[in-house]
Amino acid sequence: MAYKFTRRSVLQGALAFGAALPGRPARATGYPDRPVKIIAPFAAGGPSDITARLMSVKLGDALGQTFVIENRPGAGSNLGTVAVARSAPDGYTLLITSSAFVVNPSLYKQVPYDAFKDFAPVAELDTSPNVFIAAPASGITSIKEMIARAKAKPHELSYAHAGLGTTPHLAGELLKIIEGVSMTPVPYQGGGPAVQAVLGGTVPVGCASLPGAHPSIKSGALRALAVTGPERWHDMPDVPTMIELGYKDFVVDTFHCMLAPAGTPAEIVERLAKASIDCLKEPAFHEKLRSLGFETIANGPDGLRRRIESDVQRYRDIIAKAGIERV
Repeated sequence: MAYKFTRRSVLQGALAFGAALPGRPARATGYPDRPVKIIAPFAAGGPSDITARLMSVKLGDALGQTFVIENRPGAGSNLGTVAVARSAPDGYTLLITSSAFVVNPSLYKQVPYDAFKDFAPVAELDTSPNVFIAAPASGITSIKEMIARAKAKPHELSYAHAGLGTTPHLAGELLKIIEGVSMTPVPYQGGGPAVQAVLGGTVPVGCASLPGAHPSIKSGALRALAVTGPERWHDMPDVPTMIELGYKDFVVDTFHCMLAPAGTPAEIVERLAKASIDCLKEPAFHEKLRSLGFETIANGPDGLRRRIESDVQRYRDIIAKAGIERV
């Protein structure tokens, strides 16, 4: 089954950002000597925006300059992403984005940038697992029970997720592929509404990013069935990982990273990478992120480049097998 959403006009509009304004010549010496803009290609208040704002403060302190966040949402993050791709490669316009960066090249028939050619990887910042959740009233207490319900009544069991092509959606589709079951995905406009749908009993189960579901899980309002990270979450020791349940290599997380336009001088990329990694390794900052549902990664350009290459291919396979398409 193919999911088709008409977004062509939005994506064509994104190309209007293509003409970069003339900038000062890129210089590593003295960088940064004026404010740096970080584009977050999602609306304010979401996980990517939170990571971007926390990093902007830390980088400002570390590099002695102001880092300003500009939210530029639209077209599943493509609007803000292409704006960075077409900006001057001088280190004064950066992108902090999410796993959408590696999903969108396969989710859309056309994206107005090349994930490999148009960007210089700077740093892999943090990650957050997704979590399969159920309302206590559903009677489902484990992944095994959820699958049994789906097999007993094909197409009747629905699951909530944060929107087409989000990692919670893809985690649910991957489980369906592995188990060969039919569950109806119910998309919402973000993780918050998806969690609320399960809380309210509108949908019996769901898959959500951990930061959004965590408070309701800890309060007992939601039951966590399994997390999709490589390890159990530190304050949910009784919730297994999908890998522990026998699903080999089942890691579907949402990571955040920093990128610069291709052609940004290597010295500037290296300085930004070092400052970012040093900040992420500070114990207090690490704990701050953890308290919000994120785990620090702190990988430099090479590690981020490898992740992009691996994840683009991985999500391409899932999207093709699930028959998901966004035009």
